[in-house]
Amino acid sequence: MNIKELSPVLIYDDSCYHCSKFASIVKSFAGKNILIVGHYTEIGKKIKSEIFPKDYDSTRMFWFVTDTMAYGGRAGVFPLLLSMLTKRSRRVPVKDIPLIYGNDCKTPKAFFMRTKTLLSNSQKIPLKQSLI
Repeated sequence: MNIKELSPVLIYDDSCYHCSKFASIVKSFAGKNILIVGHYTEIGKKIKSEIFPKDYDSTRMFWFVTDTMAYGGRAGVFPLLLSMLTKRSRRVPVKDIPLIYGNDCKTPKAFFMRTKTLLSNSQKIPLKQSLI
């Protein structure tokens, strides 16, 4: 799988209700310009296995993957907004993947915990040359 052909990609926690709502808002603004997949979907697992080391817990935050970089959490907010606002068409059309709405994390406390996690976690991982 060539990540450059799939990018940009948003990987979200598809078992979390609030994360799923976040992904649906991104999808409504971005349309088909951003591929949105869950952490626990087959394509999400495949993409993550190519980007992250085997012992890395990538589910701590959402990831926005571009041609050259994977932005996690707070570091991904600006590139994601920029990508949503610039309506560039995808190089390779990707079939629409339906969003999965998780039922975990529906309480107000969970919302604030997820927001805290978003603001406190941030990471950038350059993609390997073999993936580009």
